[in-house]
Amino acid sequence: MSRRIKTAMVMAAGLGTRMRPLTDDRCKALVEVGGKTLIDHMLDRLHEAGIERAVVNVHAFADKLEAHLKARTSGPQIIISDERSALLETGGGVVKALPLLGEEPILICNIDAIWLEFAPVLPALIKRWDPRVMDELFLLAPRRDCLGYAGAGDFDVSAGTVSRRNAAAADWIYAGVQIFKPQLAQGFKIEPFSRNRIWDKTLARGKVHGLPLPGYWMHVGDPQAREAAQAILSAHKDAHV
Repeated sequence: MSRRIKTAMVMAAGLGTRMRPLTDDRCKALVEVGGKTLIDHMLDRLHEAGIERAVVNVHAFADKLEAHLKARTSGPQIIISDERSALLETGGGVVKALPLLGEEPILICNIDAIWLEFAPVLPALIKRWDPRVMDELFLLAPRRDCLGYAGAGDFDVSAGTVSRRNAAAADWIYAGVQIFKPQLAQGFKIEPFSRNRIWDKTLARGKVHGLPLPGYWMHVGDPQAREAAQAILSAHKDAHV
């Protein structure tokens, strides 16, 4: 069973300190990779997947980001969640945006996640979504076959159900996109905190599922990863990015 997802939240409020000096005069969302800003990569993906509304949180260089978004001529309707006064991290940002998100399940997307597609990624995630058995559905990338990640992995997966890694390393990492029930963020305060705090509750109930990304995932978190990603995109000009 799947249901259409109409709304997404795009997490674009981060300071982008690891991306300096590219973020000395702009937020990370406006850093270009392959001739397109990171946020446009994601918004174009959302548009292709039929998403109608995108709530974008803003903090660093907020005026410049808002001007860029207003200049877009296609894609989902943009709604700003203003975090100029305080950066709220991934959890607090969602809590603050709750009045804008509605009650139906949404996509939550990080702007530093891009990929080469072997098959349409977001439509596959939406098709897999089943709210009867899932509270959250993560897009997952294989730890050994991605760009810009050097950690030990985030999650184990068994029969589609996700759990925290229980060994020194895990095969799967969070690929920066998920489907999320906004009700999960209710009851949390508007304050800086990681969405991991919400995930912990859902994981404990066995209500987090995962979809392996049908493509090659790139985490563009620093200038070196950006250069590597640009080289890959240049080498795959005919691929859908």
